[in-house]
Amino acid sequence: MSRTALAAFLVFLAAPLAAADYPAPTEGDYAITDFQFTTGEMLPRLNLHYTTLGAPVKNAAGVVTNAVLIMHGTGGSGRGFLSPTFAGQLFGAGQLLDATRYFIILPDDIGHGKSSKPSDGLHMKFPHYTYTDMVHGEYRVVAEKLGVNHLRLVMGTSMGAMHTWMWGTMYPDFMDALMPLASAPVEIGGRNRMLRKMIVDSITRDPNWNNGEYQGPLSNMVAANFALFMMTSSPLELLKQAPTREQADALFERRFYEARPADANDMLYQFDSSRDYNPQPDLEKIQAPLLAVNSADDQVNPPELGILEREIKRVKRGRYILIPIGDDTRGHGTHSIPAIWGKYLAELLRETEK
Repeated sequence: MSRTALAAFLVFLAAPLAAADYPAPTEGDYAITDFQFTTGEMLPRLNLHYTTLGAPVKNAAGVVTNAVLIMHGTGGSGRGFLSPTFAGQLFGAGQLLDATRYFIILPDDIGHGKSSKPSDGLHMKFPHYTYTDMVHGEYRVVAEKLGVNHLRLVMGTSMGAMHTWMWGTMYPDFMDALMPLASAPVEIGGRNRMLRKMIVDSITRDPNWNNGEYQGPLSNMVAANFALFMMTSSPLELLKQAPTREQADALFERRFYEARPADANDMLYQFDSSRDYNPQPDLEKIQAPLLAVNSADDQVNPPELGILEREIKRVKRGRYILIPIGDDTRGHGTHSIPAIWGKYLAELLRETEK
């Protein structure tokens, strides 16, 4: 490990779980005229929102050398990464992705955050976007709007991790390194696919759905959120948070009946958009070093399936890390806790340092 990388990692280990001193985030929008979707549909004006930290740096050949793309999970947004447990551990001075050294790009995907989405008014008339459309949108923000012609690192959590695999197959020469967190590089099938159908069917079979033109809350949204919660939560962490019947009931009430529900049209589109995901046939196309990280208590990507052990062998410079269950893991949500997997990011940055 170089002295620079070692120093950054030691600072990372010592950092408290508090907001780091990083440059103020900047938000922007990229309006694309007549965006064509893979379904053949077209949107006259697609707005893609994004957040950035830091500034791009180019070498003598005009190639950007410090850009980092980080992609969010289903239902999230780029600003979701600006939390003390994520940005506070990565983006501060001397930390692994120090935003005074790196240009951090946090896009809001199609259908998410402040980007164009069904709830803006079109509802079910909104184009039925796919993961491929979302990655195309990410690329256009990066390359066209921000003028970045190369990425130092591409990484993402959950859906963003799946997009990371797609970036590696669709734009193999565009990055130095890839780090998908909580994912599998195969078509979504089995229980994972059934979970998505539970969510979609709960919404569309609600008696008040009215093809997206519903009035008032949908009773079946509770069922959709029940299914999602059971797949993405951590039994160990929930028991620590609510070890008694009374505490568990109170946490349940807050989680499902006091929180503001997601828009049903947006939620349906978000979970349906994964229908085209399958980087498996193209894994040999990935050129950059790739480090896939999952946690053993992730019920969305359970390790007993053995998918990554099998498929990582097809990635020329690929490596797979399975984090064991521990007091700090959070099931599927471990993907957003760099205090757990940061040492692997440090290794990847060191190995791909030029």
